[in-house]
Amino acid sequence: MEANTRWVALTAVAPVAWGTNYFVTHEFLPADRPLYGAALRALPAGLILLALCRQQPRGAWWRRSAVLGLLNVSVFFVLVYVASQLLPTSIASTVMAVSPLTMMLIAWPLVSERPRTAHLAGAAIGLAGVCLMLLTGVERVSVPGVLASAAAMLVSSFGHILAKRWSADADVLASTAWQLTAGGLFLLPVAATVEGPPPALSTPALLAFGYVTLVATALAFAAWFTGLRHLPAGTVGLIGLLNPVTGVLLGTAVAAEVLTVQQLCGLVLVLAGVVLGRPRRAGRRGSSQAPAVPISDESPAREPSAGNPR
Repeated sequence: MEANTRWVALTAVAPVAWGTNYFVTHEFLPADRPLYGAALRALPAGLILLALCRQQPRGAWWRRSAVLGLLNVSVFFVLVYVASQLLPTSIASTVMAVSPLTMMLIAWPLVSERPRTAHLAGAAIGLAGVCLMLLTGVERVSVPGVLASAAAMLVSSFGHILAKRWSADADVLASTAWQLTAGGLFLLPVAATVEGPPPALSTPALLAFGYVTLVATALAFAAWFTGLRHLPAGTVGLIGLLNPVTGVLLGTAVAAEVLTVQQLCGLVLVLAGVVLGRPRRAGRRGSSQAPAVPISDESPAREPSAGNPR
C-alpha cells in the first residue's frame, strides 16, 4: 500500500503542473500561434528526455511512437488550445472532467481493467465537484469550443490508455520522450506552413516556455505515464481531477480571486472522488480481475507490476 501511495503522489505531479500551465500560457505566451505554441512545448521536452534516457525506438516502437505522439501531443495540444480560446476556462475544464469516466470505459476493452464501483462513484462525485467549483454563473457557450474540448478529452483518454497497453515493454522515460519528440516533429512543419516564421519571443515568454517545457510537459508527462504503468486507469483518471482544483487555488493565490463557499464545497467533493479511487490493498483484489491484454505478439510475457494491483 505504501508503494501505491508513492505512485499516487508521483502521478499527482502531472495534473498539478497542468493546472498551473493554464495561467502561464494565458499570461505569457503568444495567443495567436497555437501550432508553434504546441510544437515549442513538445519538441524541446521530448529532446530533453531523450538526452536523459539515451534510448532510440526499436521495432514496433517506431510506429507506436508516431501514433501516440499524434494522439497525446500533436492533436491534443492543438485541440486544448482551440478550446481555451473559444470557451471560458470553467466550461472547458468541466468538459475535460469527464475524462476519468472515459478512461475507465476505454481501459475495460483495451487493458482488461473492469471499472470498480468505487471508481465510478469517484468519477461522478468528482465531476459534480468540478461543476460546483467552476460553473458559478451563466457563461457564453461556443458549440465549436465544446466540440474541441470534448474531442481533446476523447483523444487524450484513448491515447493514454493505448500508451498503458503498449508501454509495458519499454522504459517509461524513453517512451514518453519518443511520444513528445514525434508529436513535436509532426507539428513543426505544419506550424511553419500555416503560421509562417516562428514568433519573436520576449524574455518573459522565453522563461514561460522554459517552465511549460520542463515542468508542465517533460516532468508532468513522465509522471503521468509512470502512474499509468503502476496504477489502474480509473485511479489515474481521478487523480487528473486535481487539474481544475489547482487552477482554482492558483487563481486565489496569484490573481487574488475570492474562494467562495460553493467552490470550497466543490473542492471537497473533488478530493473525495480522488480518495474513492485510491488503489485497494493487493491482497483484497484477489483473482477476480482479468489479466492485462498482452502488449503484442512480439513482446515477452511480463509479470504485473508490484504497484499495479490487478
